[in-house]
Amino acid sequence: MSVVPDGQTKPVRRRRRKLTVDYVSFMAVFLGLPLAIFVIFVISPFVQAIYYSMTNWTGFTAEMDFTGAENYIRLFQNDTFMQAMGNNILLAIVVPLVTLSLALLFATLITVGGASHGQTRGLKGSSFYRVVSFFPYVIPAIIIGLMWGQILAPGGLFNGILKLFGLDMFDQFPWLGDARTAMGASIFVIIWGFVGFYMVLFIAAIKGIPAETYEAARLDGASRFRTAVSITIPLIRDNIQTAYIYIGIMALDAFVYMQALNPGGGPDNTTLVMPQYLFRTAFTQGKFGLATAMGVVLAVITLLFAAIVFIVNHFAGGKDDGGRR
Repeated sequence: MSVVPDGQTKPVRRRRRKLTVDYVSFMAVFLGLPLAIFVIFVISPFVQAIYYSMTNWTGFTAEMDFTGAENYIRLFQNDTFMQAMGNNILLAIVVPLVTLSLALLFATLITVGGASHGQTRGLKGSSFYRVVSFFPYVIPAIIIGLMWGQILAPGGLFNGILKLFGLDMFDQFPWLGDARTAMGASIFVIIWGFVGFYMVLFIAAIKGIPAETYEAARLDGASRFRTAVSITIPLIRDNIQTAYIYIGIMALDAFVYMQALNPGGGPDNTTLVMPQYLFRTAFTQGKFGLATAMGVVLAVITLLFAAIVFIVNHFAGGKDDGGRR
């Protein structure tokens, strides 16, 4: 608004940008081209998948009949699919929560968990712990699954170690073959493979916090736990949110780990996840339309999961109003 001599105000007219050759070419190359690629290679396959999910396509012929929502009705009346979806949701809740809690704990100890006097520093030998903890992440997921499948086998290393401590009741115990322990053992393997990576991620985030902040908290008599809750977590909240979404999406998939540990879905399908059931339905039973419907349901659940994380972070005090707290 601008002020005129008589004290009244009048709106300021904004000048319209002239369409020059440089401006048009810039928008076409740096906005139009990426947008076109995104629509062709991201949006288009989603739309195509939704269409296929409403057909009886077998995947091996060009013929398909439109069946509407029939595949979705069949899915939600299928007890096996509902159990697989429940297993995925359980993984999406437990795996990120435990993994990120452990990663944050280890990152705090390695960066600011050292002596309570003098300069703020981590535990002795923190570089060694950082390398060792990160090592499982560089191993391919399929190798981790096969390796732990042998370790947790009835005659495997884990039962052998338990016997050394006098726990003979676990002799030949099938950790992945018992309905009571199969899912817990699978979750442990996934957490073991990811906690080191997110620990390193949080270490990098904590290193960005000024050391003076921790020293001021120490002078005020704040305990390590209080410092972590009141300083570390709020200042790296965005990193935690991003990590939670990434590992949550991985947990909603978990195909490689579950397929390597229990290809058949475990006893009574206790470790069966939707991607496993999708793969079985498509390539074993030749029901690509139904399998695509499973993929659409999984995509919707993934989007809902990400939205819930954003909403919870917002109401828990995350950034808003352009980044101001």
